Amino acid sequence: RGSARRQAMAARLKRCVVRRRDGPEQHGVAATCLRELRDKACGLLAIDKAREPITLVLAEDGTIVDDEDYFLCLPSNTKFVALAKDEKWSGKSLGSGTSWLSEAVDEVDSAAEKWKQLARQLKGDLSNIILMSEEDLQVLIDVPRSDLAEELAQSETKTQVLQDTLQQVLDRREEERQSRQLLELYLEALKTEDSVLSKVAEPQAAPRKEMDVVDTGTSSTGTPAKTALSDQILAALREKPAPELCLDSQDLELVLKEDRAALASALGWDKQKAGALQAACDQELSKRLQQVQTLHSLRSTSKGKKTLPWGDWPSSKRKK
Repeated sequence: RGSARRQAMAARLKRCVVRRRDGPEQHGVAATCLRELRDKACGLLAIDKAREPITLVLAEDGTIVDDEDYFLCLPSNTKFVALAKDEKWSGKSLGSGTSWLSEAVDEVDSAAEKWKQLARQLKGDLSNIILMSEEDLQVLIDVPRSDLAEELAQSETKTQVLQDTLQQVLDRREEERQSRQLLELYLEALKTEDSVLSKVAEPQAAPRKEMDVVDTGTSSTGTPAKTALSDQILAALREKPAPELCLDSQDLELVLKEDRAALASALGWDKQKAGALQAACDQELSKRLQQVQTLHSLRSTSKGKKTLPWGDWPSSKRKK
């Protein structure tokens, strides 16, 4: 399983070209994820730490690229422009070239364009549904059918089938979450019952000695271990009953890469609970990758048929 994941990550290595907004120099960069591309761009373009975090936009039209899955769907050698803090993208055609201006002529509203980015991912490959987060799925479900049909260049009937399929995936994850909650409540009830019975059965115990010090994941100097996870990911891990179902595949990989002690410290948990969380994330990521690989395998064996035809998606039994 670990070997399959490493092969999948290696296959995602993408060649990109980065440049500054007002600089003529271009640099070639190979990165497996958007975060790695940002880090390498800062170093190659000598962007001062005080001007980070940077924003990456497509050089051709200024589209902000802030979604990991969308980044993975871009073709090789895509050109990016790195914008430092408080900089805005603007472009104006001048004769044979393009001038990168300091004024914000054409600002990109990333919030309004997010659903279009997600729609383009599905237009390129419908199996991207499996890798999307619950938030992304809900965004596409809420888009007016006519707008989504126009973006996908499909009829409204087929677009309705797609949105019903998205709702099915979302409902299935919610059912899995509720099932896990019920199982956790049942196991907790069993522990409580066993604890009560053992207290009744055992004789009066002598005063207990000092408790052992619990390892909280802090260093010997008292400084808490640091984590590279964003506040949004940590909030989902801490608050959601089954966080591995809420996160997209890129976030799951980040959780798996984290040191267990640092993760436990950031969440305020013990190492055993943090380890169980990473195991659940590992299982969910493996399941998604296996589903994608199964879809690709079915495509390769279906000779003479179109790749995942839109009309073949089953209609949803659940309605929005």
